[in-house]
Amino acid sequence: MENEQSEILNLQSSIAFLFPGQGSQYAGMGKELAENFPAAKQVFEEADEALSFSISRLCFEGPEEDLQLTENSQPAILSASVAAFRAIQTQGLPAPAFVAGHSLGEYSALVAAGAMSLGDAVRTVRARGRYMQEAVPVGTGAMAAVIGGERDAIEQACREASGNQVCSVANINSPNQVVIAGNTEAVDRAMELLKGVAKRVIKLNVSAPFHCALMKPAQDRLAFELEQLAFTEPTPSVITNVDAKITSAPGDLRDSLLRQVSAPVRWLESMELLFQHGVTTFVEVGPGKVLSGLMRQINRDVNCLNVEDSVSLEAARAKLNAGTG
Repeated sequence: MENEQSEILNLQSSIAFLFPGQGSQYAGMGKELAENFPAAKQVFEEADEALSFSISRLCFEGPEEDLQLTENSQPAILSASVAAFRAIQTQGLPAPAFVAGHSLGEYSALVAAGAMSLGDAVRTVRARGRYMQEAVPVGTGAMAAVIGGERDAIEQACREASGNQVCSVANINSPNQVVIAGNTEAVDRAMELLKGVAKRVIKLNVSAPFHCALMKPAQDRLAFELEQLAFTEPTPSVITNVDAKITSAPGDLRDSLLRQVSAPVRWLESMELLFQHGVTTFVEVGPGKVLSGLMRQINRDVNCLNVEDSVSLEAARAKLNAGTG
C-alpha cells in the first residue's frame, strides 16, 4: 500500500495540465462532456449565468462566425476548458503538480488551480476580448508565424521593419515557431526581411495583433477589471506566460495577467521550466490539440495527452492509471 501511494505521488509530481488559448475554438466543443458529466454541465450553467447569455449554446452549436469573434471565443474556450478539467476531477486522475495556459489559457489554469472563480474569469475574458478587438482598427494590425530561423535574426528583422511603427515577437511557441505582431505594414516588411532567414513565414488570419505594444490600450482598460477581482493562492502552482516562472502570490498573478496583454507569450521557456522540475507527462485540457502539437516540436521524449471529450478523457485516464501500476 505504501509503495502504491509512493508511485501515485511520484506520478503526480511529473504531471502538468496545459490549457489552450484563442484559435482552439470550434462549434460543438464541450457538448459531449456536458451531456455525460454533471460537473462539466454545471460549468456551462455557471458561465451562462455569469455572462447573462448562453455561451454554452455558442460552444455547442455555433455558428462559427459568432464563435470566432474575440469577445465570444475567449469565454467560450475558457468554459470548455474548465468543463474538461471538472470532468477530469470526477474520474480519479492524478492531480497535476503544475498548470499553465497559453495566453487566454492562463485564465483557465488559474480557475483550475482555485486562484480565481469561474464567474470572474469568464466575465473578465469577455471584456478582455472586446478590449483587444477595439484597441486596433480592423486591418491596422497583423500577425505572422515564422517557421525556422534563429530568434536573434527574427528579432533583428522586427527592429529593422518597425521604423516608427510596431513590429515585435508576440509568441515564442517552440524552437522553430515564433509569431510576430504589429502594424500591418511593419509586419509585411518583416516578412520580406525574413524570407532569407526562416523556412516559411505565414500571415495569420487573426482579428487583432495580440501580444504587442498596440495592445496597450486594451491592457490599460483591463487593469480596472482585474483590480476588482479576488485572487487566492493557487494549488497547484501556475507557470505564468509573461515571466515563464512559477507564480503563486495573488498580487503577482493579477499583475501577470495584466502584463501579458501586450507582452510576448514565453511558451517555450515555460515548458522548459517544467522539464527542469521533472514534469514528463503533459495533459492538454480543453478544445483542440494545438499545445500537444507544439510539445512535439519542443520535446518528443515526454508523454502528451489531451482531454476534450469522453473518449479522450477515458484514454487519458487509462494511460495515467497504467502509470501508477
